[in-house]
Amino acid sequence: MAPGPTGPGGAADGYAERLSLPWWLWLAGIAAGGLFAAEIWMGADGVRAWLPFVVIPPLVLGTLWWLGRIRVAVTDGELRVDDARLPVRFVADAIALDAAGRREVLGVGADPLAFVVQRPWVPGAVQVVLDDPDDPTPFWVVSSRDPVRLAEAILAARDA
Repeated sequence: MAPGPTGPGGAADGYAERLSLPWWLWLAGIAAGGLFAAEIWMGADGVRAWLPFVVIPPLVLGTLWWLGRIRVAVTDGELRVDDARLPVRFVADAIALDAAGRREVLGVGADPLAFVVQRPWVPGAVQVVLDDPDDPTPFWVVSSRDPVRLAEAILAARDA
């Protein structure tokens, strides 16, 4: 699903995207799985001749699908990242990060209590600073292909 408005008539009252894998990672994963199956086979007879080619490709495809399943959405007053939900009333600020900013936030000085959903094939991210005295989590860092629009959607939902 491409990032963008999810409201009726194209109104910018929401945001949704899926952090799917790019095509080249699918290609690389399938090639690596085929190579691994061939390495196990190595010209053997019997079960070892066909079992790697029956088992490994579905495992590779399932793993690639699982890696690209994460959905990010801002709807109904919540930031939803996979199964996690954050009511936007607890958001103090949302900061769009480029690759360098994400590296700084998640680098050596990273807060171990932060909630992080980071996908290395997605260059941008959003840092969502929280204002909830009952929650020890200082901020969320969420990967996004369009971090500026995600940050704007979060702040717009909070201010609505």
